[in-house]
Amino acid sequence: MSDLPRRAVTRSAKLASLPLGFAGRTALGVGKRTLGKPAEAVAMEIQQRTAEQLFKVLGELKGGAMKLGQMLSIFEAALPPEIAGPYRATLTKLQEAAPPLPASAVHKVLAEALGADWRDQFAEFDDKPAAAASIGQVHRAVWADGRKVAVKVQYPGAGKALISDFNQLARLGKLFGVLMPGLDVKSMLAELKERVVEELDYTIEADSQTRVRAAYPADDPDFYIPEVVAQAGDVLVTEWIDGTPLSKIISEGDPETRNHAALLYCRFLLSGPKRSGLLHGDPHPGNFRLLANGRLGVLDFGAVDRIPEDFQYRMGRLLRIGTLEDIDDVEQALRDEEFIREGVAVDAGSLQAFLAPITEPFVEETFKFNREWLRDMAARVTDLRPTNVVRQLNLPPEYVIVHRVLSAGTGVLCQLECEIPARAESLRWIPGFADEADDSDPELVTG
Repeated sequence: MSDLPRRAVTRSAKLASLPLGFAGRTALGVGKRTLGKPAEAVAMEIQQRTAEQLFKVLGELKGGAMKLGQMLSIFEAALPPEIAGPYRATLTKLQEAAPPLPASAVHKVLAEALGADWRDQFAEFDDKPAAAASIGQVHRAVWADGRKVAVKVQYPGAGKALISDFNQLARLGKLFGVLMPGLDVKSMLAELKERVVEELDYTIEADSQTRVRAAYPADDPDFYIPEVVAQAGDVLVTEWIDGTPLSKIISEGDPETRNHAALLYCRFLLSGPKRSGLLHGDPHPGNFRLLANGRLGVLDFGAVDRIPEDFQYRMGRLLRIGTLEDIDDVEQALRDEEFIREGVAVDAGSLQAFLAPITEPFVEETFKFNREWLRDMAARVTDLRPTNVVRQLNLPPEYVIVHRVLSAGTGVLCQLECEIPARAESLRWIPGFADEADDSDPELVTG
């Protein structure tokens, strides 16, 4: 099909070019150091060239490599704008320009999943897709009982391409390690692969959406979760919901509407683990709709993370300790959760300076999220100098999706230019964040 490159040889060649390029740059770096160029300058140059090639190749590929590129926000965030900017632009162009699956191919998938008489289950079906993504597209339809529905159809071959790309990219751990030396790349990529494999399985997505809907019933005052109507094979049918996309509120909403939408958006992301045991893993503005009655409609449960109660508590405790002034306690908490790996030394002062502004939303009674604050945060992360403490930090596998949601969600709140009580929402919904318990309490220490 047109959205996934058919020639495996071409795809493999592009991916194979990455370690070869890295070897060449490393040899070049050794030569420059021999000629007297400062080691730090050489290291930065190798990192930048490695990043350029890595994200250029990921951006050129669709299917699995493109999906991986979208998910690796931690690496993208660690790059200067002149590298990350064109990469993001390439991904956007790929998504917007992706040709739709021909109607005949859509009908074939529907017949394989729902049976040869699949049309009998619909009163109407629009062959023109209403939305497209990296592994599937969505069609408007009317179910036989008259309900408006969204029909999600997975691209044929998407799963095979995705797993193939992941298996090849997982061999490039050293390449990613150049960008973030403190990172356990192998474990992180293994976790990403497991989540992406789950995203391909619409049975899991249907179960997740049903579970979340049960936790946020139809009469919930704040949220509306569409009902799963049917699922079989590579097809998922859910209720269609109309409303104003969060992206439109970002561009056109007045301050009151932006604050209202932002509060509900923040509340949903924070309350998910406590209410349903699941964290919505794709907080893109396109997955949220502000309904006419003021509630927030939530779509797309393909990427979710299961958050056990003990892990919820550990996250909350880590967040609370991160807001404290005692940097020794903060560093120890980060080591306990393996954000700082054994044997890795960090400068306490640099760590404190890095974390202080990040924890601001959880310290103030209300916090104004805006683009200026976000640019300052990005500047701290994109500093590629070896002395930048963020390059010594690790992302434990169980925090991979949590990190993505926190990063992307914060970005959306800043786009909304909103002012909300994020601390109060955290106290309400994140176990372990409230400080009622004494730090000497053994239960607090052990979680």
